[in-house]
Amino acid sequence: MPKPNLHRPGQLAMGIGALLVAAVLAFGALSIPSDAGYAGVGPDFLPWVVSAALALCGVMLIREVLTGGYRQMDEPSGAARGDWRALAWVSAGVLLNAALITIIGFILSCALCFVLAVRGLRMSEGKPAGNMQQTVKDAVTGMLISAPVFWLFTKVLAVNLPGITASGWI
Repeated sequence: MPKPNLHRPGQLAMGIGALLVAAVLAFGALSIPSDAGYAGVGPDFLPWVVSAALALCGVMLIREVLTGGYRQMDEPSGAARGDWRALAWVSAGVLLNAALITIIGFILSCALCFVLAVRGLRMSEGKPAGNMQQTVKDAVTGMLISAPVFWLFTKVLAVNLPGITASGWI
C-alpha cells in the first residue's frame, strides 16, 4: 500500500513556479534584439534555452506529481536526508562568488566559491570540514582550476571576465 505523500502540494507548487519563471524569462527574452552575435547566436539565445529548460523541468515535476511517482518513495534516512549546514556553505560560496566577482576578480571569487563549496560537501559526507592547512590547499586548488578557465574564456573565446588588474589578466 503506497504511503501518502505530504509533499505533493509543495511539489506541484514548485512545478507551477518553474513554469511561471520560464514564462517570465521567455517574455523578457522577447524584448532582447536578436541580432546575430558570436557564431550566429544572438544575445537572446541563452534566455530562451534557460526558459525552455525551466519549462521542461516544470512540466516533468507536475507530471510526476500527477502520476503519483513520488508517493512510492520511502523517506530518506541518514546521509541521504541532506545537511542544511552543508547547503548553507555551498550557497554562501555561490552567492559570494556572484557578489565579489567584479570586486576581487574571477579567479579569486571562484577560488573562494570552491573553498566554501568543498567545505559544505565534506560536511554533507560527515567528514571534518578541514583545518587551516586544508583550507589553503582548497584555495590553491580553486585558483588552479579557475585560472585556466579564465584564460580560456578571455584569450580563446574572447569573452570578457572581471579581473583584478586593469589589464584584466588576474
